[in-house]
Amino acid sequence: MDHKMIVIPAIDIKGGLCVRLFQGEMDRETVFSDDPAAMARRWADQGAELIHVVDLDGAVAKHPRNLDAIDRIVKEVDPVPVQVGGGIRDVDGIEKYLGLGAHRVVVGSAAIYDPEMVKNACARFPGRIVVGIDARNGKVAIEGWTKTTEMVAAELASRFEDSGVAAINFTDIERDGMQSGPNIDAIRNFARAVNIPVVASGGVSSIDDIRRLAALESDGVTGIITGRALYEGGLDLRSAIELLRKS
Repeated sequence: MDHKMIVIPAIDIKGGLCVRLFQGEMDRETVFSDDPAAMARRWADQGAELIHVVDLDGAVAKHPRNLDAIDRIVKEVDPVPVQVGGGIRDVDGIEKYLGLGAHRVVVGSAAIYDPEMVKNACARFPGRIVVGIDARNGKVAIEGWTKTTEMVAAELASRFEDSGVAAINFTDIERDGMQSGPNIDAIRNFARAVNIPVVASGGVSSIDDIRRLAALESDGVTGIITGRALYEGGLDLRSAIELLRKS
């Protein structure tokens, strides 16, 4: 990834289907495809340099649940790298995904519950571990967003400085799936507070949002995850990639 910021299409899997949720609520979903691997191929064909896959059932069950679907995605888009998250609580879960050929594994709740495990995984698999931090009003939400903690998002991130984390996926829950535009101030403040590269997610709905986020590159934002806008047509992936190449 020799050039700068990248656009990362998201594929959320629930019951083997490709879905999107409203604000992370498991019973408020839209099904976009019964073939997540074909969807991943579509994004790869349009120039995606990384594909973000979330096992929603895994996030709730606290262990991987859609391994077959994820295995098919990884094989379908090879050599485009895939990062996978959802319910990974231990090194065993991380190894399962890396064993399938995932390029990176995203750990979320474990960053709060078991930071030593995350640090050990970073040491064992350098450059392959991403910490996912989901925030509601600046406070960290965990367990598929069902619980909000008192931990400040930037403070949690700072615990992983110098541990070899590849990136931090920062999601603003209020905006996620709502297509109301990303929370630029929250993302900028978070990115400035940490030295780890930040991937922004939540609320991206248009090429204008991509343009606004592109301005945060100097603050340390290296990628933008987007889902619903791509599926519903509000954002064209090729155009977004082109815009970032030029900016």
